[in-house]
Amino acid sequence: MSQPYKDLLQLEPKPIWRFFSEICSFPHPSKHEEALAQHIIAFAKSKNLFVTRDSVGNVIIKKPATVGMEDRQIVALQAHIDMVPQKNDDTNHDFVKDPIKAYVDGDWVTAQGTTLGADNGIGMASCLAILDSSDIPHGPIEVLLTIDEEAGMTGAFGLEAGYLDAKILLNTDSEQEGEIYMGCAGGVDASLKLSVERETLSGNYVTYKLALKGLRGGHSGVDIHTGRGNANKLLARFLAHGQLSQAVRLVSISGGTLRNAIPREAYATIAIPAELVESLREAMDKYAALVTQELGAVEKNIQFTAIEESATLDVMSLASQSTVLALMNACPNGVVRMSDDIKGVVETSLNMGVVSTTGSQIEILCLIRSLIDSGRQDVEGMLTSIASLAGASIQFSGAYPGWKPDPESKILHIFRDMYEQTYGYKPHIMVIHAGLECGLFKEPYPEMDMISFGPTIKFPHSPEEKVEIKSVGQYWQQLCGILAHIPKA
Repeated sequence: MSQPYKDLLQLEPKPIWRFFSEICSFPHPSKHEEALAQHIIAFAKSKNLFVTRDSVGNVIIKKPATVGMEDRQIVALQAHIDMVPQKNDDTNHDFVKDPIKAYVDGDWVTAQGTTLGADNGIGMASCLAILDSSDIPHGPIEVLLTIDEEAGMTGAFGLEAGYLDAKILLNTDSEQEGEIYMGCAGGVDASLKLSVERETLSGNYVTYKLALKGLRGGHSGVDIHTGRGNANKLLARFLAHGQLSQAVRLVSISGGTLRNAIPREAYATIAIPAELVESLREAMDKYAALVTQELGAVEKNIQFTAIEESATLDVMSLASQSTVLALMNACPNGVVRMSDDIKGVVETSLNMGVVSTTGSQIEILCLIRSLIDSGRQDVEGMLTSIASLAGASIQFSGAYPGWKPDPESKILHIFRDMYEQTYGYKPHIMVIHAGLECGLFKEPYPEMDMISFGPTIKFPHSPEEKVEIKSVGQYWQQLCGILAHIPKA
């Protein structure tokens, strides 16, 4: 394997950091994982391991037990190959072509202006490190590396019965050391589309591009309860209710790049009477100060700017503009309900992830998450009603089930006891609001006993993403430990 990141290669445990460095050197955003997948396949073949791909492109690798462990139950280790592509506006990076520039920053590993891909690259690296090892005791191992998890869970949806023999699965896609997950939220994508009428202005108008930036963004499941600003919602609020809302004419509006990432940036191209430009700038400054006051405990770098552009007088009609902004304002966003059963866990949420303007159509992409089907259906009903009032169409797609908690899980109890023996205290048994693939694995493998665990990863799905070095060592110790404690078949 090559060694592109010397500082990472000095970290412990070396097996994980070596493979993670290699993973970072291959561009692998969702739907562009093939080069990395082929590299992993070549690695497996070089180790004389059984490797295959299923009909959707998931990679399955099998390794025999180490000597003396042949009688243990088969275990599947699971991670996803793709990563979320998010970057700062001033970062020059092509996720399809450029490697991730990972580096050590004190007690953490992060990346230069982009997402790091520790979600789920550290988990994937640990799977490869187990396959590569000759000194870690384990029973028969199956490694399942799924594709396109972040953009639709295509690999998990497409997984078929017959590829895996394991009755135990260890998902490596959790993001807080000391927590074991035994359940997760389900979700569904919502697409609202609204046709808009356009007209040509006459008079002395100038055109500006408004940019609301500097927000923290983050994971629409893990971070949805943290009070972070949604750039789409904030920009729509200004345009709909600002002091110049009647004078500003909207050409286009856009923001966010992924339905499962809290939008950090939003943009609007507007036309405004030339004599009101100074008033516009004053209104923007006041609004930025207001939002900073409201969100200042969480958002400390809000930027609201206007840059003059070449004049365009093809704008939305006043009626269409009013409907677009009313729709964006009325659309729920954030936590809808906290769980009554699991203290501190979000039950149902909605993220207005992407807004785009194409010609005479506005599209709003949202991701609904819920621990319970009825909660998801309730938000679907809200959106359907709002779309009906606005005259917009709505379509739901990509629904995936939650992972129902099983307090009687045998592997959960084994892991908990092993953890307590190792550290002297019990881990937290949790249900996560993010969407893990485990619920989908239950479709082809209903008897599979599963848990999810991992190192501490902060701010996934944003350029602030970082992974705690110490926790990677703890996670590796836990992974090796649980493999040694797998019961006999």
